[in-house]
Amino acid sequence: MAKENDVELVSVSKLYGTTRAVDSIDLRIRGGQYCCLLGPSGCGKSSTLRMIAGHEAVSDGDILIAHRRVNDDPPARRGTAMMFQSYALFPHLDTLDNVAFSLKMQGVPKAERRRRAMEMLDLVSMADYAARVPAQLSGGQQQRVALARALMTRPSVLLLDEPLSALDPFLRGRMRAELRRIQRELGIVFIHVTHSQEEAMALADLAVVMKDGRIVQAGPPREIFNRPATAFVAQFMGGHNVMTQGGRTVTLRSDAIRLSRGDADAHRRATVRDVEYQGPQVHVALATETGEDMAAILPERTYFADPFAPGDAVALHWAPEDLHHVAAEV
Repeated sequence: MAKENDVELVSVSKLYGTTRAVDSIDLRIRGGQYCCLLGPSGCGKSSTLRMIAGHEAVSDGDILIAHRRVNDDPPARRGTAMMFQSYALFPHLDTLDNVAFSLKMQGVPKAERRRRAMEMLDLVSMADYAARVPAQLSGGQQQRVALARALMTRPSVLLLDEPLSALDPFLRGRMRAELRRIQRELGIVFIHVTHSQEEAMALADLAVVMKDGRIVQAGPPREIFNRPATAFVAQFMGGHNVMTQGGRTVTLRSDAIRLSRGDADAHRRATVRDVEYQGPQVHVALATETGEDMAAILPERTYFADPFAPGDAVALHWAPEDLHHVAAEV
């Protein structure tokens, strides 16, 4: 990865009056990485993105892009481009001129800016729609046009603010694959804000989980999912049970639990509260004898070989090595 395009945040804070939206965070995103900032609403992820873009002033700390401090630089001088949640395409311009607009503002001759705009439309598989206006495009197509427009300035860092939230689930899946393909092809840093754990795990080289303006954990998605640092991370990422074992807080993946009708060697006993069929797997909600809410995820074939119903008494089993100790803070 090209180190010259690293993005680094050093003790960065953002205050809105007395409210500390971002609290002295440190983060390094290496050149060529796809980074997802994720967390619940109000955790500071969008404020962080806007500070990197230059749309919000940094209250304290430094932002470095390609080893250059950019705190005082306007957005146009940072080498960044931003794709907003609202695509904000010009309704009276066709696709080609929407993409070429930023170059028109720079005084680039018409033939040159249209040639470069067609290159970007080719990249996002929208060249066949160059003559259409936004009203003639689907939501997914409009998003591709907005992405092409953001890339027209040839940024070293592309910033994406919940770009998939307006799309239906099928299109979200397709556009995730397209974003990853384009990022790999361009080899530039993508920083993508999302509240979706699924989105972050599908896209990110580096996932950054935030809470209350701070970074709780950062690393590859698989590492975060399998070894959450805190109970909050485990609960936010989903697919985990948080419980007390031997006086310590531990997490246990829901798909690591085996259910049986007998009591032999049970780690917990519970009652089935609910069963949710999810296609390749079945989600079983459980209430344990000790008052804990837990969940097991079973492969479809395993579940239907001996299905459980709400009200059934079950025994819970797992391997000791599947328990992961975490900080109790939630």
